[in-house]
Amino acid sequence: MFDHIGLRVQDLARSVRFYEALLAPLGVVVCMRDDTYAGLGQPGEPKLWLHAVSADAALAARGVHVAFAAPSRAAVVGFYEAGLRAGAKDNGEPGVRADYSPDYYAAFLIDPDGNNVEAVCYAREA
Repeated sequence: MFDHIGLRVQDLARSVRFYEALLAPLGVVVCMRDDTYAGLGQPGEPKLWLHAVSADAALAARGVHVAFAAPSRAAVVGFYEAGLRAGAKDNGEPGVRADYSPDYYAAFLIDPDGNNVEAVCYAREA
């Protein structure tokens, strides 16, 4: 069901230490990291993303990011269209996000409570 989740954090180093310790018994490690984010998960498969934001930005940008795994690109489009009909706000229409991965096909919506929800498919399709 879920592909990944993103959390906004005020102190990235502190949050990485916390989640590393908390999730180590589950086999979770830091897979990717720079000064603004860290991706944790099973080796080579980040599923929890921590994004550094200022205290003011953290207050202004409430909500979380949840990405749902989609079985096809058509399902991503269906998710996006159904979400708009249900009252979501556009936050990125369906398309390839080559900066994430050459096969990363996703759509983003803002739900009624301000959460950033996404559907993503990794399959190459015409």
